[in-house]
Amino acid sequence: QVQLMESGGGSVQAGGSLRLSCAVSLDSVDAVRCMGWFRQVPGKEREGVATFQPFARGTWYVDSVKGRFTISQDSAKNTLYLQMNSLKPEDTAMYSCAAKRAYCGGSVGAESTYNYWGQGTQVTVSS
Repeated sequence: QVQLMESGGGSVQAGGSLRLSCAVSLDSVDAVRCMGWFRQVPGKEREGVATFQPFARGTWYVDSVKGRFTISQDSAKNTLYLQMNSLKPEDTAMYSCAAKRAYCGGSVGAESTYNYWGQGTQVTVSS
């Protein structure tokens, strides 16, 4: 069993920073080989933001956040992070942490391939 719990969302002005956290609870650390951050605005398609592979090399970022967002992991705390700098109003969305047993591959992949999802945390960026 795998459970994900996001935190760290909030309201910030454009140009500010936030760090999202995803606490991971699982029986076996090898159960998850790919983790990702997604975001969604009501009425729009969910968008993959970044991925991280705990047991293999490779990260991926959607073009719109490259150079501004950084995905990382603290294995000792079983926590995945998304550091978001230079935030823009268009970054406003509900951000969700997701995980799957398969490797990420070269990109975020289809959301249907992810086995586990957190409840989401809201990020609001004002101009």
